Amino acid sequence: MRRLYELRDRWNEQSLAVQFLLAGGLVSFVAMIVVGFLVTSQIEEGITRNSGATTALYVDSIIAPLLPDIRKSAELSDSVARALDETLSQGALGERLVSFKLWGRDGIILYAKDKSLIGKKFAPSDDLTTAWTGKVVAQFNQLDDLESASERARGQPLLEIYNPVLQPWSGDVVAVSEFYEVATDFEKSLRTARLWSWLAVAAETLAIFALLSVIVLRGSRMIDAQSHALKKRVGELSDLLNQNRQLRLRVLRASQRVTALNERHLRRIGADLHDGPAQLVALAALRLDSDALTSPDAVKGAREGELVSIRKSLDEAMREIRNICNGLVLPHIEATELPDILKLAVTAHEQRTGDAVALSMSGTPATLSPSEKICVYRFVQEALNNSYRHAGGVGQAVAQRFESGRLVVEVADKGGGFDPAAVRPEGLGLAGLRERIESLGGTFLVRSSSEGTTVTMALNSEGLEQA
Repeated sequence: MRRLYELRDRWNEQSLAVQFLLAGGLVSFVAMIVVGFLVTSQIEEGITRNSGATTALYVDSIIAPLLPDIRKSAELSDSVARALDETLSQGALGERLVSFKLWGRDGIILYAKDKSLIGKKFAPSDDLTTAWTGKVVAQFNQLDDLESASERARGQPLLEIYNPVLQPWSGDVVAVSEFYEVATDFEKSLRTARLWSWLAVAAETLAIFALLSVIVLRGSRMIDAQSHALKKRVGELSDLLNQNRQLRLRVLRASQRVTALNERHLRRIGADLHDGPAQLVALAALRLDSDALTSPDAVKGAREGELVSIRKSLDEAMREIRNICNGLVLPHIEATELPDILKLAVTAHEQRTGDAVALSMSGTPATLSPSEKICVYRFVQEALNNSYRHAGGVGQAVAQRFESGRLVVEVADKGGGFDPAAVRPEGLGLAGLRERIESLGGTFLVRSSSEGTTVTMALNSEGLEQA
């Protein structure tokens, strides 16, 4: 059973063309053998029957006139026997016939060239019985009857013919003549007919098989090509599904990180409001309850001094609130080009801190989408804020250029530097910048040493072209 399964698997591994060539070739060969045997047997039977009928007609035209009315007398006279002997032994008929028997109704041989058979009785053979029905029976080289021992001994190809002898005026069968004809020429003709019939059957079978093979081969190649293309397409779809799955996971992780960053950003804004403006407003509120303002006996100068302090606290609180708002609210940059966006970010930082920032731009300005413009503005804004907060704003500079079709923006300072690996992953500044830039397909890089820090962002050219 296991062997059968292995053969089945090996068969299924073959292409349709190979399967057709093997199975179709076997079926065609078997069909050719069967059809060949049927055709040759029909040809042999037809040739034998026609040859027998022709010879029987010839013999009947010569022998029948010599026979008496066998219905009246079942025995042949000596004169009839001598006439038959002379006729069967002379001329063309004598050369063709090697044996002759005349059968009576009861299986008795009335006459024979072999005189020892005359008067003997034999069981009628099937061919003899058929001849008594009025049909001519012809057989080639079938010498299996008991009375055909002498014919078998000759070792020649013989055509055996049973011919019914008819009564002239009634048409009844009164006797059956059996004779054997030397069939050397007949054997050659039959062999030639067999050969040509086999060649014809084989040629037609091969032609049909070849035509079908061409059609199947073309169909098999087309199926193989379509199967290959389908497998390639399925592979591409599988790769796309994997890429989509990975992108979905990245988007999910990015969404989770953005949510966490937004939450930390809100906490930082709350802390800035609590530690800055809220403390100043609370201080002003406490001074409103001071004795210099509530006591009627307070000195006028003290009251005015307290009011000045309250006013300073409130002014300072308003200034810090405005600074926080300026950091949250973006200018109208949707219709602004790249150089103006960089100038807006640098100018806003200079106004807020009072420190100068060097700005350099080179290359052809790119057409940016609104999200990319916001990304560039926030990058410069946050990088300058981090530099001012941690490096004191020493040697701040912003540079923009194009490299290999990519937009590159750098923010650098000349502070003491830091270790990027030591920065907490939950930190708002660098983590927020990285998430914002990488979400647009860009890259983010931080280089820092004792000589200063450089933060670089780059947006791919494909994203710029699609924008």
